[in-house]
Amino acid sequence: MALFSAASQEILRPTIDPTADDPKGFMANALQLGNLTIRSVLESGARNHPDRPFVLFPETGDQCTWAEIAVAARSTAARLTALGLAPGETVGVLADNSRTTLELFLGSMFGGFITTIFNPLAGQAQLDYVVDHSEVRVLFVSQDYLELGRNAVTACSRTINLIPNDPPDWPLEASEQTLHMPHPDDTALLIYTSGTTGLPKGVLHSHASLLAGGANTANAHQLTVDDRALCVLSLCHINGQVVTVMAPLVSGSSVVMPSRFSASQFWNIIADYKCTWFSAVPTILSYLAQGKETQTPPGKEFSQLRFGRSASAPLPPALLESFVARFQIPIIETMGITETAAPILSNPLDPTQQQMGSPGIPWGNDVRIANELGTPLSTGHEGEIQVQGPNVMKGYFKNETATQESFTTDNWYRTGDLGWMNEDGYFFVTGRRKELIIKGGENISPREIDDVLYSHPAVLEAAAVAVPDAHYGQEIAACVVTKPGESVTVDELHAFCVARLGDYKSPEKIQLLEELPKGPSGKIQRLQLVQHFAPIDSKSMSS
Repeated sequence: MALFSAASQEILRPTIDPTADDPKGFMANALQLGNLTIRSVLESGARNHPDRPFVLFPETGDQCTWAEIAVAARSTAARLTALGLAPGETVGVLADNSRTTLELFLGSMFGGFITTIFNPLAGQAQLDYVVDHSEVRVLFVSQDYLELGRNAVTACSRTINLIPNDPPDWPLEASEQTLHMPHPDDTALLIYTSGTTGLPKGVLHSHASLLAGGANTANAHQLTVDDRALCVLSLCHINGQVVTVMAPLVSGSSVVMPSRFSASQFWNIIADYKCTWFSAVPTILSYLAQGKETQTPPGKEFSQLRFGRSASAPLPPALLESFVARFQIPIIETMGITETAAPILSNPLDPTQQQMGSPGIPWGNDVRIANELGTPLSTGHEGEIQVQGPNVMKGYFKNETATQESFTTDNWYRTGDLGWMNEDGYFFVTGRRKELIIKGGENISPREIDDVLYSHPAVLEAAAVAVPDAHYGQEIAACVVTKPGESVTVDELHAFCVARLGDYKSPEKIQLLEELPKGPSGKIQRLQLVQHFAPIDSKSMSS
């Protein structure tokens, strides 16, 4: 169902010129000059290929062309303006992926407003905090999350206009409005981090940084107008917003957008909608590689699928090998974070140029390894991964202290990830600074232990953590989830690790769990696992 009536669309349609020149050169030059906005890209695409599909929705069978999405975005902007919102004010959305969600996401930015899409899985307490902190003027809530939304609005210290969202129950009739013309440097997006180590932080992105993130993705993967992405992740996540919406936007291609990830429907959607690529997180790749219900359906054609993309968390080599072996589909390792509009590093498309275990080389930004003083380190030395480029955030909303702490004095963003670079210019991630295990004064990367556990044939998921220890300061523990139908003992896992890591780096304690805690993207929330372990007194154990 379209967000607005056919009559409303016809009123607004004359603003789109279908006779304009091909936009490829325009967009390439504009991206170099930094003078594009979400609005200008949408309108350019609508002029140059109005009838080309932009987004398709499997559950409804609906699709939206470039002309239609531009019209819907303009109409949404006009509705928001009629509600009394001023340029730069924030529009909140609490909903799964849908046509309405996408139109609100793009339409808010089209009109010079700031979009923030809240994660409905974050829990009531965190949702209450981010809704209040975000200063949203209006909150659109789908039927499934009305109770969550109403509770958050009630708990808020301000008045918020809550509007049911399937489609929006607009309080005003459609009307012509003079829209604000956004600038590339204007804030377009407010997105909150998961807050696993404290209160969530609101990340601010401009039109220019979002489009730069999309351009980095498109360039790294050589996207063309013939490509079609499968949006695996939610639009509340930076990967869904930038990698699978902004990248098709700047490349003139299209995206298939289910309401949420479904392992049982994943391959059917790819085949039926002729998707050429997808972006997922390692957790999703693991379930696809190991789950019996995720077999590729017989008789389906997958020859158009060029690659899958792994993002948001390190990809264990054993998982990569098992996925490729099962499905014969190349997986490109990448690295990206919310603060950099998703992509930072990516392996090239050419398999002969890819390096397993590495998220690749920089695309569209500069990356360096530096010590705690900000001094760049040479090849082979471990330090913090730092980024500089047009895709980097403006800062944290209402948190100048955190913003200043996140940038070096020479304006490099500090990712908090540890890693090193080899002689070929490929980066390798060894862990998070806050997650580093310091045992007896020696730094141990949890990922090194994770990779060994993932290589065990019975292990589906694994994560190592530091726990307090009376002798060493910190000791190593790990939580493990086994594959369906497989079993393994803690002693067997410990012996497996000792044989490959030695006793010193092997987990002293191992817990078998039914599942590991995850964030909205599917990333394992490692620090939450510490609660499963009591402090260890290894000195007394060894005496």
